This record gives sequence, structure tokens and C-alpha cells, in this order.
Amino acid sequence: MIRELLRLRPGAEFTRSDAGELTLSAPPHAASLGPAGDAAYQALKLLADGPCDPAELPAAGPLLDRLRGGGWLVVDVATGDGPLYTLHPARPPEVVPRGGDAAQLVLSRFVVLHRDGDHMVAESPVAAYDVHIQEPALLAAFAALARPVPADGATLPLPAPVAARLLTDLRAAGLAVPAGGPEETELRLRQWSPFELWLHDRSRLGARAAATGRWGPTGWLEADFPPLPARPQPFGGPTVPLYRPDLAALRATDPTFTAVLEDRRSVREHDADHPLHVEQLGEFLYRCARVRGVAVLDGIEHLDRPFPSGGAVHELEIYPVVNRVTGLAPGLYHYDGHEHRLEAVSGDGPAVRRLLELAELATGATAPQVLLVVTARFGRLMTKYEGMGYAAILKDVGVLYQTMYGVATAMGLAPCGIGGGDAAVFNAATGRDYLTESVVGEFLLGSRPAAPDGRARHAPAGGAHDRDGAGQDGGAHAHDPAS
Repeated sequence: MIRELLRLRPGAEFTRSDAGELTLSAPPHAASLGPAGDAAYQALKLLADGPCDPAELPAAGPLLDRLRGGGWLVVDVATGDGPLYTLHPARPPEVVPRGGDAAQLVLSRFVVLHRDGDHMVAESPVAAYDVHIQEPALLAAFAALARPVPADGATLPLPAPVAARLLTDLRAAGLAVPAGGPEETELRLRQWSPFELWLHDRSRLGARAAATGRWGPTGWLEADFPPLPARPQPFGGPTVPLYRPDLAALRATDPTFTAVLEDRRSVREHDADHPLHVEQLGEFLYRCARVRGVAVLDGIEHLDRPFPSGGAVHELEIYPVVNRVTGLAPGLYHYDGHEHRLEAVSGDGPAVRRLLELAELATGATAPQVLLVVTARFGRLMTKYEGMGYAAILKDVGVLYQTMYGVATAMGLAPCGIGGGDAAVFNAATGRDYLTESVVGEFLLGSRPAAPDGRARHAPAGGAHDRDGAGQDGGAHAHDPAS
């Protein structure tokens, strides 16, 4: 026999006004249940103290329907032999309409199964409920749902009452969906890969984050791990001091901000006869990414750099991969923004060649002069920001790209952001641990080719470069002049 116990979702509170109106709240969400008598008020108190048997709640029929429909109840499902699973509300039901009756159901392709403590959890970014699985035998049913099964669950490897109830709950939650239904036929669902939709959902402040409080600058790991220093561990190689431009002079001579924005283009070709000079690379890095100051707050070193960063943590590092720069030997370097210098990491070996080859493949460029590999020291940000740390890192990469584009345009250089690359090559070349520091962006830089008339070699040029102003390249459209 299947039985269920109910309780209010964690973090939910209720109040009753002088006029008898009941209001439920779990910030940032709230709902009015309208005027209610003492029986409904007592039922809410019992649910808040729960779990409790719905049959024992006073006059709870309509109230329970509204609570279930609003995603306010945690439901424990069990048999006489023990607990089976628990339904935890993740968001109000029917965020994604699930279609009408279906003869066959399959597991949603967005479902992820993972361990949480001593049990498994099935979650989806478009599901109304998470399912916390207490009975291990249920996992066989999830595996069986990889293929379409009858909607009554008759073929699931479970006792018939358990199979029917489980499939009903999975269907209501959105974890089981119609075979051949909207997930396969509607663009709004087909356009998402599971991991991209997961990142979008979990890195935003929504019902799930509000209910758990596990989102934002919670400092969730700071009690267990000391904050990482602002400066990474040096590689110990020779260093190259870099040119420092006169910013006061640049304020007077640089193009205007509007000119830079309007002239900005992704330029994939470099001038082989006049390659980038080490002095230009130094000016570019100084204007984009030097450390202007360090301030310690609550034991964490915060940096001031020309581009913004979430929480002023500045987890990004820049590694120039030099192919051809006048005055600088080819190889892989680390940019030390504190001292404004380059630190040699490795010479012109197979890893450097491979990184440059991947940049060529991604953009269609020929013999790029410099590839700027952007990495993140994840712990700088992720020990402070919970649930949205990686999304914040990608935002920081975006503003660094825009800063690089602007500075390169002002200097008359050829910039081009790259949409992706192989992080494993970088980690093999540097010896850095993939989970500690890895690549989150790549950017090409070089001297701008001569104009068709041979004049103004360093003037910003449009031509076939980035006509629509999109700015980043991926391999799929590397040769498209409008990218």
C-alpha cells in the first residue's frame, strides 16, 4: 500500500491577517490563499511542523490542492516496507507545459542523477520537483525510462502499485515526458543541450536558490579553505620586463570612445611583413590587465584592474602564446600584472605549436602572431560565490574580451576573440591542475594588415572583417566574413 506524508517546503512561512487572509511566502515568491478559517490555519501549522498524514489534517481538501498546485508541499512517498522517495518542490508546477495524455513516457533528457549525502537525487532545470530517492531499487526504473515505457508503468521493474505511483509523480514533476513530445519537436526545448540549460538555470536566482539559500556570495567554503592569494604560484622561469605607456599622453591622443566602439572589428589576418613588437604587446597588456592596486577585505585580496570583475576578486590570468613578436622569443609566457612583466613558462615546443594550430582552426587565421590564453583560478571566486561562480567567471571573460577589443582598436592592432579551444593542451604545457586553473577564453592579437591602397597600415579597417560586429569566432563559421 502506498502512503504519503506532507510538509511545507523548507523556508516557507505563512501569516494570517486580521481579516483572516492566509499568505504564504518563501522569498522572492509569495502567494495568497485568500480568506481561511481556523481549520485551514491549523492545517498549515501542522504542515509546518510535519510531516503529517493528509487524512489527519482538518478540512484540508481544497487547501491541499492549492498547496500542491503552487509547489508549497514536500511529499514523502513510502510503503509499509519503508520510504521510497521524496518530492521536493523546485519551482511552481507547469513551468514547461508537458502536453496532453501520452501513451508512452521517457525520462526527460534534461534529468541528472547525482549523489546527495547517502541517497540519489533526480533533478532537471525544467522540472517542478526534485526526486530524492531513498529506495535503491527505484534506480532501475530510471534506467528503464531511457526507452519509452507505457504510461501506466506496467513494464517498469517494480511492484505494480509502486511503478504506477512513481511514473505518475515523475510525469507531474516533468522528469518523465511524452515519447516524441515537445522535448523532441519544439525549438524552445531542442535548442538547449542539457548542460547549457543546467548552467542557465542553476546560475540564476530562482525558486530553487531562494528555497535553499545556496546562491550568491555566501562564502560557503571560506570556513573550510583559506582564500587563495591574488598572485598565482610563479613558474620560476626567466622574466621579461614590459614597456609602460604614458597614460597621460594617451588621454590626449587616443581615438574617442565612440570611434573605438564604431571601428571595432574582428581581424583574423596579421601583417607578416610588420609583426607585432614587444613594446606594443607591453602597452596592450598594461592598458588591459595590469594590477593597479590591492586591498584586503575580510582576509581576501581584492584587485583593481582596468576591467571589472565579480566581487573585485579578479580570478583571470593571461598567458601570451608568442609565435612571432619582434623583440620576444617564441614560447608560452604568463603575464604578471602585479609587476607588469612576462614570465617564461615553456619554449617553442609541441604544446605551443598545438595551441596556435587550434587558434588557426577556430578562426581561419594564418600564422597568428600572439594567442592570449585566458585562464581562471577557480578557487579565487568559487569559494565565495555559490551556485553562480562559473557563470560569473564567463561574464568576467566577456568584459575582458571587450576591453581587449577596445584597446587593440585604439592601438590600431588586429584583435579577434575565439569561441573555444582545448584546455587540456594548456594544462599539459603548464602543469597546472585542470580543476584548479584552466582555460576559459582565447584571444588572437597581431599587427593589422595594410589597407588595400597600401596606406595607413595601423588604421582601423572594416572590409571583410566582422561586418555585423559579432566579435567572436567558433570553428563552425571560421571563414564567414560576417562573423
